[in-house]
Amino acid sequence: MAVPFSRPLIDDDVVAEVNDALLNTGWLTSGPKVRQLEAEIGAITGTPVLCVNSWTSGAMLMLRWLGVGPGDEVIVPAYTYAASALCAMNLGADVVMVDVGEDFCMDPAALGRAITPRTKAVIPVDVGGLPADYDALSAELRAHAGMLRPSNARQAALGRPLMLADAAHSIGASARGVPVGRLADVTVFSLHSVKNVTTGEGGAICLHLPQPFDDEAELAGLRALALNGQTKSAFEKNQPGAWRYDIVEFGLKVNLPDVNAAIGLAQIRKYQAELLPDRLRIVDRYRAAFAGKPWAILPPTSVDGRESSRHLFLLRIAGADEAMRDRIIERISAREVGVNVHYLPMPMLTLFRERGFRVADYPVAVDLYRNEITLPVYNGLTDAQVDEVVAAVSEAVEAELP
Repeated sequence: MAVPFSRPLIDDDVVAEVNDALLNTGWLTSGPKVRQLEAEIGAITGTPVLCVNSWTSGAMLMLRWLGVGPGDEVIVPAYTYAASALCAMNLGADVVMVDVGEDFCMDPAALGRAITPRTKAVIPVDVGGLPADYDALSAELRAHAGMLRPSNARQAALGRPLMLADAAHSIGASARGVPVGRLADVTVFSLHSVKNVTTGEGGAICLHLPQPFDDEAELAGLRALALNGQTKSAFEKNQPGAWRYDIVEFGLKVNLPDVNAAIGLAQIRKYQAELLPDRLRIVDRYRAAFAGKPWAILPPTSVDGRESSRHLFLLRIAGADEAMRDRIIERISAREVGVNVHYLPMPMLTLFRERGFRVADYPVAVDLYRNEITLPVYNGLTDAQVDEVVAAVSEAVEAELP
C-alpha cells in the first residue's frame, strides 16, 4: 500500500468555498475571504490577526515594524527550517543560533547566554507543533532587559527583545490552557500546503503585545505596511467613491489573496471540532504501536502543560547513527511509504556553514537530527495507512539494528 508523506485536505467544503470566491464574490486578491479567515483564526487565538502570503513575509513584516536591520541581532534555534533565520538576514540583521533541548525547542539557558545589547528579537520555534517553553524563555528576556540598546521608539517602549514565535507548526496548540497566539508578543503561523490548515501559500500574524502598545492600532498600521504602505486595499478602494488613498510607510507587498484564503477558510471552520481531533487519532495510533518497541523514542506531544497541535510525528531510533537512519529511510521508501527528516540543523547547510556557523556548537540539535524520521500525519490518513507506515518502519529498523 502506497502512503504519501503529505497531502493537503481538498474536500467538498474547500471546493465550494473556492468556487464562491471565483464565481460569486467578484474578488480574487485580498478582500472578504481574507477578513473572514482572520476572524476565524482570531476566534481560536483570542488575538487580532493579519493574514499574509507566507510565514517568512509575516516574520519579516514584524521585524520591519520593530526596526530591525544591520547591526542588530536576532536569536534563533539551530534546529529549524532556514526561514526562521532568513527572515532576519533578509533585513540585514545578524543571526545568532542557539542549541535546543530534548523537546526539540529552543533551550532557555542557551538563550540567556546568547543575549547581548544588540539583541532585538528572539524567534523560538514550535517544532512539530509543540509550543516552546515560553515562560522560561520570557524569564530570560526579562532577566536581561537592562542590556537592550533601543534604536527607535518601538524598541524603547518594549524595553526588551521582541518574542516572535515561529508557530508555523502549532496552530491550535496551547500551554497550560493558553492558546498559541497569546504565548508571545507576536506569533506567526504558516498556512503552507503541508501545514495543519493551508491556503496553499500563506501565513497569519497574531498580536499580543504588552502595554503601552494597542494591538488593534498596531494591526491597522501593519495592514498598510503589508500593502506597500497603502492606507486602503484594492477591495476597499473598489467601493463607490472610495478611490482616494495614501502611501504612509515604506512597506512590503505581502498580502494574501482571497482565492487562497478560501481554501483555509473552509478548513479553519472545522479545525477544532474535526481536523485537529483527527490528527490526535493518527498520533495516538502511532504512539500505541511504537510504545512497545525498545528502539522507538517517541516524540514529545504533552510536556509540562504544553499541548502539541500534532503537526509532525518526530520518531527517533535509539542506537541509530545518521548513516543507519538513512538506510532505514531507503528501506521504508522501497515500500512506497513516504517519510522525511525534520530538520537538517542549519549549521549543516551550505549558506550558514560558509558564514562561520559550526555544527559542533549545537550538540543537542545534531543528536536529535542523526536518528530522527518524520512519519506522515495529515487529515485523510486512514487507520490502515497508519498501520502500513508502522509495519514499514518497524521492518526497516529491525533489519538494520543488531
